[in-house]
Amino acid sequence: MAGILAWFWNERFWLPHNVTWADLKNTDEATFPQAEDLYLACPLAFCIFMIRLVFERFIARPCAMGLKIQANGPQKAQPNAILEKVFTAITKHPDEKRLEGLSKQLDWDVRTIQRWFRQRRNQEKPSTLARFCESMWRFTFYLYIFTYGVRFLKKTPWLWNTKECWYNYPYQPLTVDTHYYYILELSFYLSLLFSQFTDIRRKDFLIMFLHHVATISLITFSYVNNMARVGTLVMCLHDAADVLIEAAKMANYAKCQILCNLLFAMFAILFISSRLGVYPVWILNTTLFESWEIVGPYPSWWVFNLLLILLQLLHSFWSYLIVKTACRAISKGKVGKWNPLHVSKDDRSDIESSSDEDDSPPPNQKHHSSATNGTNKTHGTNGYLTGAPYPDEH
Repeated sequence: MAGILAWFWNERFWLPHNVTWADLKNTDEATFPQAEDLYLACPLAFCIFMIRLVFERFIARPCAMGLKIQANGPQKAQPNAILEKVFTAITKHPDEKRLEGLSKQLDWDVRTIQRWFRQRRNQEKPSTLARFCESMWRFTFYLYIFTYGVRFLKKTPWLWNTKECWYNYPYQPLTVDTHYYYILELSFYLSLLFSQFTDIRRKDFLIMFLHHVATISLITFSYVNNMARVGTLVMCLHDAADVLIEAAKMANYAKCQILCNLLFAMFAILFISSRLGVYPVWILNTTLFESWEIVGPYPSWWVFNLLLILLQLLHSFWSYLIVKTACRAISKGKVGKWNPLHVSKDDRSDIESSSDEDDSPPPNQKHHSSATNGTNKTHGTNGYLTGAPYPDEH
């Protein structure tokens, strides 16, 4: 075990040339980041998760009730043993051939069976109330941590001159503010990583999982080898847009459409400008070029920049989804109102629109099917719209 630890913490990998771990030990004059500091993030992540549960129960839920957001979810599919067996044991998305077989077996038309499977899939999704509470928790944390980051960074020299991130590196003392900022961000993303398996399941589950792993790795890497100054810039830049998307979701669940549209537009502009403009010009420029000029490359420097570039690729992917969302929403909104969080298959959103089909029985539906499967037209509830001309679910 000692040999494995010695190999993992090899100074030639983690530190610049001619720098040792002994050089970065804490002294009476200065405090430097220590790897063991990060152990605090694990119990703190659990505490954050527990705080979230209390927040959602006693703060977010009453707020949702005050906005008249109900706990009821989408319309439930009428119980049917044959379709339920196919849904649970075979597939949740039957193909055309299987639909035709079920149509003959049940003597239902294909459209009715498609509607049953759609309602059954939606039935597993959380209520609008649960979605609102989750978004309100994330909005509150992002707003707090972003505000803290801005207040902290505006007093630092490296916000105004990124070369300050590398002068006298790695012998840059760790301040109390930087330590608090790092540990809190790391704890929050650790809690997100694990709660991702219990939260609302999104289509971009794997992408978000990769994002959380990359973020945690970046925070850990930059702290251990004392790249904390540039790390604080990265964290603050990323928190800005997250505040707006969670606010847009909350407005959507509360059925404040004008506010939702405005917040989504602000989010899209801020996200694309900060992630595709400021991030590469400001962050990648200093980590790739200014650091090369002042400090020079070493093994963990390459890994750190590789993770930053991976993050840039994720930014590009999400920016594409946002643009596609806006274009589709505007296209669908040529007649009437549009809602970017409902109209699109937006992978950054956890909203699932109901269908482009009306939930009322079609004219050519066989007479007895409506009595058998219960697909009568229903009214929309908060966050779930039925009988609306929106595209199919994602």
